[in-house]
Amino acid sequence: MKKIISHSDLYKLSSYSYDLPPENIAQFPASPRDSSRLLVWNVKENKILRDNIFRDITKFFCPNDLLILNDTKVIPARLKGTRETGGQCEIFLLKNLTADFLTWEALVKPAKKIHAGAKIKVNENFLHVISEKNEGIREIKFDFNSREDFMKFLEKSGQVPLPPYIKNNNNMRSAYQTVFARHDGSVAAPTASLHFTPELLEKIKEIGVKISYVTLHVGLGTFRPVMVQDIREHKIHTEHCEISEQTAKLINECKNNGGRVIASGTTAARTLETFSDDNGKIKSGIIETGLYIYPGYKFKTVDALITNFHLPESSLIMLVASFAANKAGYFGHEEEILSRLLEIYEDCAKNNWRFFSFGDAMFLE
Repeated sequence: MKKIISHSDLYKLSSYSYDLPPENIAQFPASPRDSSRLLVWNVKENKILRDNIFRDITKFFCPNDLLILNDTKVIPARLKGTRETGGQCEIFLLKNLTADFLTWEALVKPAKKIHAGAKIKVNENFLHVISEKNEGIREIKFDFNSREDFMKFLEKSGQVPLPPYIKNNNNMRSAYQTVFARHDGSVAAPTASLHFTPELLEKIKEIGVKISYVTLHVGLGTFRPVMVQDIREHKIHTEHCEISEQTAKLINECKNNGGRVIASGTTAARTLETFSDDNGKIKSGIIETGLYIYPGYKFKTVDALITNFHLPESSLIMLVASFAANKAGYFGHEEEILSRLLEIYEDCAKNNWRFFSFGDAMFLE
């Protein structure tokens, strides 16, 4: 049954919910990666194509397009430790704070028993709690002499922080990483880009599409659930992102030449919009972004979006709804596009599409 959203309900959290049977939550990536299903939605014409697989996406690219990928690399950010009392604890690294990678913001459990000044042992190594922040977040510092020593420790002692809805975490470290991951720092993968293979990227280049990269280290801002009933009151935790001079130049040239800037994933989209001026021109730089995109936001740079099927009531589905409303030109009537998006989601669920991180993909143009 089609879910009708009224304009007065556009900012209610419950308006971004949909029914999803648990069996639709993908537990493994498609093999090969580019064999997942692909839904293509021409939003303005309301034309939907459901009979493609991801490698078919080349049919929907044009030679003067520019594909933007997030080249962040997922680190094994989940650590098991022992408190000075002998009690067990968990440290979930969220955001690197220093160039040497030794000071971090982290979620700790049990938060009520871990305070400033605490010393925690992980295997034979130690970390110190420097300060306490809200929501179970602590600033911590590791006892290492260099970033290289810390990364060796992390590779040996840490676990890849797979989402809780993925029940099997065996041998998933490489699966939960894009083939072009380069810069350490994320605690979750930019999942829309998990579909790409080296061979597919080469085919995209062969048809005349340029490819360039931005970096957004996925942290609490991306995956923390929206907990407020009025979505406008939600606050995004800041995340490190950057755009190089070369990528900024390519984006501006693409826009000037009438090409489309295609963002692979919500993290790439948020990075582009963070660095965009009101005319869609991009400047290079490094920043901590807290950009929160929900219906009513006007996109300035992103022309097309590759994305997965997202969790109900998440900030990610709100971004997709906002982008679709932009493409349709439905400013002031975003609820109509949101209703259509939820209808697509529920129809895909009924037809056994795979959802969330390892699931199928959408291309909105």
